[in-house]
Amino acid sequence: MDELDRMDDASAAQAFRRLVRHLRHRTDAQNVDLMGLAGFCRNCLSDWIAEAGGLDRETARTAIYGEPYDVWKGRHQLPATDDQLERMRASVARNKTEADLDDALDDSFPASDPPSMTDPGR
Repeated sequence: MDELDRMDDASAAQAFRRLVRHLRHRTDAQNVDLMGLAGFCRNCLSDWIAEAGGLDRETARTAIYGEPYDVWKGRHQLPATDDQLERMRASVARNKTEADLDDALDDSFPASDPPSMTDPGR
């Protein structure tokens, strides 16, 4: 288990909310540029919240953007250039697949489980 897994939920939630507020402020940081650099964007954060069961997708997008996505998109999102799209495709190709992330979670899940739960053959 690494330090991220040991972090308390309140601290993690506070840091997440600060990240979201930062992204709300930095409307100049286009989603396609975030994808091209880091392989995720505001929509990804929204999807991750929805996948975790926190909110439905549209409500999650409103939470991330601070307003309905269509409104934000109309006010702030510029058309993507061919160069931006190519950087995004190359960056996303470097992301771990969902199966890789699930395997990593399984490998770290939780050290406190009794052997009968983690290795039923025991």
